[in-house]
Amino acid sequence: MLLSLDLHDERPLHEQAADAIRRAIAAGEVEPGDRLPPARDLAVAMQINANTVLRALRELREEGLLEFRRGRGVTVLRRPDPEAALRQKLRELLAEAGRHGYRPDDVAGWIAAEK
Repeated sequence: MLLSLDLHDERPLHEQAADAIRRAIAAGEVEPGDRLPPARDLAVAMQINANTVLRALRELREEGLLEFRRGRGVTVLRRPDPEAALRQKLRELLAEAGRHGYRPDDVAGWIAAEK
């Protein structure tokens, strides 16, 4: 599994690591039912701390993509659903916009203006 991070990306490393693993699963580099390499090996491959990788793996477990089994490692449960992920991000965006006093129509207008 070829994993790499963009050193110019300003997002936290655990988010970048989660995205790299998510892409590998989506690309079929690892299939549902396959075990991932140990976190230490993934950390070496991505040149980051093992705790950062563990945080990324926990994030993917919360999304339902991975399963942690004591003594058996981390197993891929399913491929990511891009629409579901985008819908979740949209809900988060609308919630954040609402906290700043903007309505969904405002956000839709911004999106239309970006085309």
